[in-house]
Amino acid sequence: MAEEIQDAAQTQSVQVLLDERELRQIYSNAYRIHATAGEVVIDLGFNMPNPNPQPGQHQLLLKITDRVIMSYMNAKRLALSLGQLIKRYEQQFGELVPPNVQRPNPER
Repeated sequence: MAEEIQDAAQTQSVQVLLDERELRQIYSNAYRIHATAGEVVIDLGFNMPNPNPQPGQHQLLLKITDRVIMSYMNAKRLALSLGQLIKRYEQQFGELVPPNVQRPNPER
């Protein structure tokens, strides 16, 4: 698979060849983000009920399966790309409202 990338400063196009031979797919329904002064760290994994809960407590287990470490510039590019992707999705299928987030009441 090849993509054409146009550099704004130069009018040359660069062909990027993707090597997906070592590509892994994971399922993730949870993440944790933390950072250092120079890097953003994104832990990916999934929430599931704790198989060994303490008596009388409802607990979730966040099982971290993968970690992505990137520069702040790449994190910003990722955030912009994800924002555009979500915007297109919501235009086609309607607004996504995360759980436990209340919509503003328009009657007030």
